Amino acid sequence: MSKNYFAIIMAGGIGSRFWPSSTPDFPKQFHDMTGEGVSLLQSTFGRLENFIPASNIYIVTQGRYKSIILDQLGDQMSPDQVICEPERRNTATCILMASLKIKKINPDAKIVICPSDHVIVDEMLFVKDMTLALSHADEKNLITFGIRPDFPSTGFGYVAIEKDESEGEVKRVKAFTEKPDKATAQAFIDSGNYFWNSGIFVWSANAVLKGFETHAPKLYALFHSGWDQLNTTAEANFIAKNYPLAENISVDYALMEKSEYIFLIPARFDWDDLGSWKSIYDRQPKDNEKNAVVNASLYAHAANGNLIKTNSNKKVVISGLEDFIVIDSEEVLMIIPMDENQNLKEIAERAQKKFNSKKD
Repeated sequence: MSKNYFAIIMAGGIGSRFWPSSTPDFPKQFHDMTGEGVSLLQSTFGRLENFIPASNIYIVTQGRYKSIILDQLGDQMSPDQVICEPERRNTATCILMASLKIKKINPDAKIVICPSDHVIVDEMLFVKDMTLALSHADEKNLITFGIRPDFPSTGFGYVAIEKDESEGEVKRVKAFTEKPDKATAQAFIDSGNYFWNSGIFVWSANAVLKGFETHAPKLYALFHSGWDQLNTTAEANFIAKNYPLAENISVDYALMEKSEYIFLIPARFDWDDLGSWKSIYDRQPKDNEKNAVVNASLYAHAANGNLIKTNSNKKVVISGLEDFIVIDSEEVLMIIPMDENQNLKEIAERAQKKFNSKKD
């Protein structure tokens, strides 16, 4: 385990597609979404601990989530490893800020960037792929992991590699495409040289900061101006003053789509970004009636193809339901057809607006 290996976990999202379990006050990354006994964040941290010192793993989040993180991981990390955003400014800003802090600690640092809400079961294969990427992370290369698509998803970004690319482990990236329509996604799959964008990156601190300086110079200058304050008692004031001034932009748009040094490694590890309740249903074990159960004890009569999730191992009885999502949180019970899954964000917004209006 190298002292030069670091990680940045992005944990500031609100997980709106997992309402009512996920709320702005306690979003999905802090929940046990799959019934494994640990939160998604705890699972991510533990996965990285297999090859990165725990003291070198940083978490970027909203300030209101710091106490939740320390409740879940306080025995494994110090409060200084939680970097709090005063406002959400997308992935480019949080990665840049954390990378500058890490570079000041260790100029030879190599960094793994991970979202906090992915499910990866084969951790040893994940470690092997990350170690491979770290070995290729030099002073220029920016490495992303691609997932071989098995259906024409319109919810993922796609990464294309050169068609005449050699059989080497690391492929040069040709293009990025954000969330195409179904016909385009199918064409990408048929072409054979497109991958889903996993959102997992590996690079050296020097390479990524040079990339920001070249392709996002205003953003880089804004945060590099606080170099002397980073990792000191003055850092919080610097972040509070400057973070709201940053452009709201993803790392894909700010850097990855512009740099000529982008490479892709096809992931061998399993990967699920848990984008919806349907994705939870798809990955969970099923009973004989194809019902998937998370944190519940189920009695089903003439019911099949349902997802049932409760917060506290509640006994659940259903009859006559087919292809439904049943979620029982502390405050809300939601029952919707499975095919309404993609509309959940809008349903949740309308429901919360009605509930809040009754409080006024």
